[in-house]
Amino acid sequence: MKRGNPWLWSAAVLVYAFLYIPLIIVVLYSFNDSRLNAEWVGFTLFWYKALFNNTEMLLAARNSLIIALCASFSATLLGTMSGLAIHRYKLRVLPVLVFTPVAMPEILLGVSILLFFLQVLNFTLGMVSIIIAHTTFCIGFVAIIVRARLQGMDESIFEAARDLGASPWQTFRLVTLPLIMPAVVAGALMSFTLSIDDFVITFFTKGVGEPILPIQIYTMIKVAVTPEVNAISTLLMLLTLVMIIIAARLESNASSEESTKPRKTVK
Repeated sequence: MKRGNPWLWSAAVLVYAFLYIPLIIVVLYSFNDSRLNAEWVGFTLFWYKALFNNTEMLLAARNSLIIALCASFSATLLGTMSGLAIHRYKLRVLPVLVFTPVAMPEILLGVSILLFFLQVLNFTLGMVSIIIAHTTFCIGFVAIIVRARLQGMDESIFEAARDLGASPWQTFRLVTLPLIMPAVVAGALMSFTLSIDDFVITFFTKGVGEPILPIQIYTMIKVAVTPEVNAISTLLMLLTLVMIIIAARLESNASSEESTKPRKTVK
């Protein structure tokens, strides 16, 4: 297929337009000087001011940040250990156990966790149940990133550390962890991004109580799509985009550094 094929370029433009024009409209109409988003009236920052004066929305944002921070920390810790275990022990059952939540549809995962909490554990739904649920489906993403980082590393580094008398813990703390740290940070940022804007699993596991940001946005949309909804959606979109870019940049830089390192041949 030729590089200058007009059909290929036309298809690419249509696909990217379909993906990004709705996002651009959301951002644009967050500055619309009208309560109804039927037409463009004029530019204003009123809706961002109203958003930051909305106590319930700020509470929902605070709860979502707490959930995302706790879930990303737990998922990063467990996902890093899972990635190390998958890379080291080569058991067929480990990838299945770790990666299944990633491949499973969110609605099925949400219903499964809900039934497990209510019917098996008799657990009261709330922020703790959301954190556990988010941790469950974020572990696989961290494990994938850490495992990919480990697969690109030279195993002789770890063998040299053991030959020099380092214990398994010293090898991990002084050699393995510094080398995989970019992947760990990237996995943490990815987990934070996935957690803070998740709707489906949060909807099934939140219960009745504290407001959560994605659910709060959905509640506002059911009444009317006001520019305030556009404003909070724009801020959430910006936060998600920044996290994804940082995670991708860290993983890319780590891969580039690994590929440019000179390889020494042991004779």
